[in-house]
Amino acid sequence: MKSSKIQVPNPKEAPSSKLQVVGAVALEKNGASASDWGSNGKGADHSGFSHSRAAESEKYPFDFEERPARFGENIVRFSKRIPRNPTNDRLIDQLVGAATSVGANYCEANESASAKDFRYIITRCLKEAKETWHFLRMVAASGPGMAPEAREFWREATELIRILSTMKGK
Repeated sequence: MKSSKIQVPNPKEAPSSKLQVVGAVALEKNGASASDWGSNGKGADHSGFSHSRAAESEKYPFDFEERPARFGENIVRFSKRIPRNPTNDRLIDQLVGAATSVGANYCEANESASAKDFRYIITRCLKEAKETWHFLRMVAASGPGMAPEAREFWREATELIRILSTMKGK
């Protein structure tokens, strides 16, 4: 089975061989992300994430490892805005744990020794993404003010689930 971890574009379209972010979560608005650290200034805006998906997809190749990392970063920022109470505290802990595990497990999958090991670790990523999906729904139910933003993250989690399901295969 052939498993492609990174989609490589046509060399004529790529501005450089260095992989950079393309399809990261469009919800990041304030503050620099981890992907901006050590940037050479090309495409990075330290005042916040301002590039649109369409503009980035024309400039840079796709690096999927960055997408769940950005998703986790954005969930951490989102969790800080959720009102604190005993019920929400439990939801926040579960949500942040699951959302950040997707990216961590995907990094581990990229270092897997075999195709079987890769599929096993991708299955863990998929389980964590589905758990994130569930807790986003619970956060939306716990506070009506959080529902619109939680729905946006829920959509991104759905996309991650679909991508990871495709990677896992049947």
